[in-house]
Amino acid sequence: MTPNSPKQNRSQIFVWTLFDFANTSFSVMIVAVGYSLYFKEIVTGGSGRGDFLWGIAVSISMLLTAIIAPVLGAAADFSSRRKRFLFGFTLVSIISTALLYVVDSGMIAIGMVLFILANIGFEGGLVFYDSFLPGLTTERSYGRVSGYGFAMGYVGSLVTLFIAMPLYANGFEVENLSNVKLSFLIAAGIFLLFSAPLFIFLRDHKTKFEYKVSYIRAGIQRVQDTIHHLKNYTNVSRFLLAFFIYNDGILTVISFASIFATQTLHFSLQEVIVLFAVVQASGIIGSLFFGIITDKIGAKRTIAINLVLWIGIVAGAYFVETKEMFYVIGAIAGSSMGASQAASRSLMAQLTPVEREAEFFGFYDGLCGKASAVVGTFLFGLISYITGDQRISVLTIGIFFIVGLVLLERVNDKEYAR
Repeated sequence: MTPNSPKQNRSQIFVWTLFDFANTSFSVMIVAVGYSLYFKEIVTGGSGRGDFLWGIAVSISMLLTAIIAPVLGAAADFSSRRKRFLFGFTLVSIISTALLYVVDSGMIAIGMVLFILANIGFEGGLVFYDSFLPGLTTERSYGRVSGYGFAMGYVGSLVTLFIAMPLYANGFEVENLSNVKLSFLIAAGIFLLFSAPLFIFLRDHKTKFEYKVSYIRAGIQRVQDTIHHLKNYTNVSRFLLAFFIYNDGILTVISFASIFATQTLHFSLQEVIVLFAVVQASGIIGSLFFGIITDKIGAKRTIAINLVLWIGIVAGAYFVETKEMFYVIGAIAGSSMGASQAASRSLMAQLTPVEREAEFFGFYDGLCGKASAVVGTFLFGLISYITGDQRISVLTIGIFFIVGLVLLERVNDKEYAR
């Protein structure tokens, strides 16, 4: 079997997608459902400042990731050791997630610091994880393979929710808190177990240098060069700006969906778990379906279609009055979430020069992907805290999707960098 045989390529793609299965245990159980609610209801005592403090924690973690990710992405390109960087970030996330088990009522500072570290590990690792995509398949299949990754991620989320569901049967009753905290350990365990194959089996390109060099210094220099010469990558810069805006809306939805469901629509903890199971199941369908559609009509058109869907989702969430209707909105949001993220990753791979894969994905995942979440999550929490009405906060999310759609139209997806 040759190194580039279809069979071996399929195995490489599989272990790559398995990492998506692993890390979504963190995103669903810590960011979206379990710890976000535990932090608001137990750690902060269910006070009105819970939304604000959670928004601050998310924003700080995203801001710090945005600062360091582009530099580390460039350093990973220069050192040709993407797996080593990915391993470090993954380990930080897993250990910090496991330590959330010790966070009790009133431990706001510790609870925020551990979450910030865990989220930096999770989000920072995506820079290096995503940068493997262009080397795994041909340009014609970016959308499909990217969709496979997100679909596998949603399967991982469903598995995590299924395992954790019995632990949430009695909600946040005092005698059940140890079970709720056990779900944090389960998320860390799944992350550890299913991320391991990538580090064992996925190939990373090797480059030998005849002189010693500071990778961080080299990374900073390359980032400076990229910023200075960004005008030579017009399509990349245009897309990154659009992505910065509309991804802000998506990440804000993920961060506050369960809190909105419990506080505004009075979902029980069990109903929230079911809601996110619906979201993850529809995400699998959306990732696979729109992954194929992306390869047929192009990533740009696929993103545009889903941004229109997001605008409708936000409007529906503002007016929704029943739990049943919110389940429907959640299903649509899930399918659009996987589709828009997979198509965005595909378009970025299409526009990115080969020699700057990790560096440009550092801008995509780090500077634009993470820094964008700073604005939306902070704004949602602040408006909710000031007005006491989360529906008004929901309306602000729609602005990000509208502006992102307008900016996306300026991207020329017929121009290829590869």
